[in-house]
Amino acid sequence: MTMRKVGLYWFNNDLRLHDNANLSRAALEVDDLLCIYCLDPQSLMPNRYGLATISPNRLRFLKESLIDLDRQLQKLDQHLIVCYQTAVKAIHDIASSYQVSYIYRSRHPGYYENQQWLALQKQLPLVQFVETDTHTLFAMDQLPFPLAKLPDTFTQFKNSVAQLSVVKPMQAVDFLPPNPKLKTDWLSRFPDYSKSEHEVFFSGGETAGLKQLKNYFASHNASHYKKQRNELDGWDNSSKFSSWLANGNLSVRQICFNLNQYEQQSGANESTYWLFFELLWREYFQWYAHHHGKLLFTFRGIKQQKPLTSFYPERFQKWCNGNTPYALVNACMKQLNKTGFMSNRGRQIVASCLVNELAVDWRYGAAYFEQQLLDYDVAANWGNWQYLAGVGADPRGKRHFDFEKQTQQYDPDGLFINKWQGGIQNFQIDSVDAADWPVIAE
Repeated sequence: MTMRKVGLYWFNNDLRLHDNANLSRAALEVDDLLCIYCLDPQSLMPNRYGLATISPNRLRFLKESLIDLDRQLQKLDQHLIVCYQTAVKAIHDIASSYQVSYIYRSRHPGYYENQQWLALQKQLPLVQFVETDTHTLFAMDQLPFPLAKLPDTFTQFKNSVAQLSVVKPMQAVDFLPPNPKLKTDWLSRFPDYSKSEHEVFFSGGETAGLKQLKNYFASHNASHYKKQRNELDGWDNSSKFSSWLANGNLSVRQICFNLNQYEQQSGANESTYWLFFELLWREYFQWYAHHHGKLLFTFRGIKQQKPLTSFYPERFQKWCNGNTPYALVNACMKQLNKTGFMSNRGRQIVASCLVNELAVDWRYGAAYFEQQLLDYDVAANWGNWQYLAGVGADPRGKRHFDFEKQTQQYDPDGLFINKWQGGIQNFQIDSVDAADWPVIAE
């Protein structure tokens, strides 16, 4: 009697059924399939920066994404299993118990996620491990250079990949092998989260992501994107794809495909190009993270040049809470804390404040964004923070913004500042002697 082949699909940054080559491959290769997501309880505990890795807003968005994924799987007589353990422990135990012979995942840019992948390969030497590039525009073997030779700057990267074709996205898988009777009541055990009056802005999940994709390109906002993209507020001023993209609810190739269709129907212009330009910007940081690994998280960054900053607890807390001497910064931070969203322009402004005005170690800002942003992506977040702090891929060094000029340009009437209550409460940055404050080890 032939033994049934059992596969395990490890969902992570690909919480969707459309354009998911791994699921399509699994459907062809195995007789039974386990669909797993791992939520490490440590992500809810303070990390080395004193922050929980995931905020209530992010947790709510993740929960909605997992519920939606489970609903889509159930339509194919499958279901999702959420494990509240480290991925290595949970997947090792399940693979051993069910005699799993194939483990699938989307290639991940995170250093720690890749360490987990390697650890599982060592623990399960008889299992075949399969990973596919579903989180990027291009597959690794498409790149016109070996990863070790990744261009030093985005412009060089853009010029190198300009002639590459983006593969057409795959249709959603319409068949999956059955689950071998393993089922858990994961939803009742999911960590609780506090409600936000602003949570209606974003709903997690593939269904909501595809709806936003359709609605955005049904409008003419893409034709005005470059002019609107620096606005600090307003739903239609940017595509808002990033949250669904970061969680893998949306495929980046699907976005590119819909953009191309829009250009064919409504015409291409500088704004539609700029949407693609920003997908390339994201793409660069995905491969940047793959290439630089743990250097993504080091104080000196990839340049190994020590910044003239340190850790000042009081300054950092005031920045987090939107209580700095800069009203525009305060408004942006309060918007982030309430909604889990901040515009691209706002992110540059508040990051410049933390690094340049408050002289705080850039990694604390990156860690706070990791906690708060619905669209947190390890590569884009840490890569962009390095870029602004002058320890990353920016050839010009760190970026320093003039807040008065930024306010006059993007909030001349104070509407954004008033909406998010960014008024200055305390002009004093420090209330204690900074000489005794600790410095985090590199």
